[in-house]
Amino acid sequence: MVRIAGVDVPDRKRAHVALRSIYGIGPKIAQEILIKADLDSVIPPRMNELSEEQVDRIRELVDQDYISEGDLRREVTQNIRRLIDIGSYRGLRHRRNLPVAGQRTKTNARTRKGPRRTVAGRGRRSGGK
Repeated sequence: MVRIAGVDVPDRKRAHVALRSIYGIGPKIAQEILIKADLDSVIPPRMNELSEEQVDRIRELVDQDYISEGDLRREVTQNIRRLIDIGSYRGLRHRRNLPVAGQRTKTNARTRKGPRRTVAGRGRRSGGK
């Protein structure tokens, strides 16, 4: 296994797909890295087919030019912490574990809110005799 930015990158996958296992590197950035490293971006080689020199070049590019893994996670956490500290609406939504980007919560948002907690007295009211 090749280790880039502290992550074991899968050997048998093509380079542009394998690089995506690093947090903060998606399809577009993976493609850019391969182009900058002078690798064939049309049909990229598998990670285990790369020479040590090519892997070192990729490792260097990821470390120098892109924020990834621990640094990026830390930055995202700090951004959320800042929103919470200044008391913004988005920070409040983060603090309460509710959707942040304006989605409805009456029926959906189960991923964010967690499993349903049944409340007594909710539901259909009977006819009244």
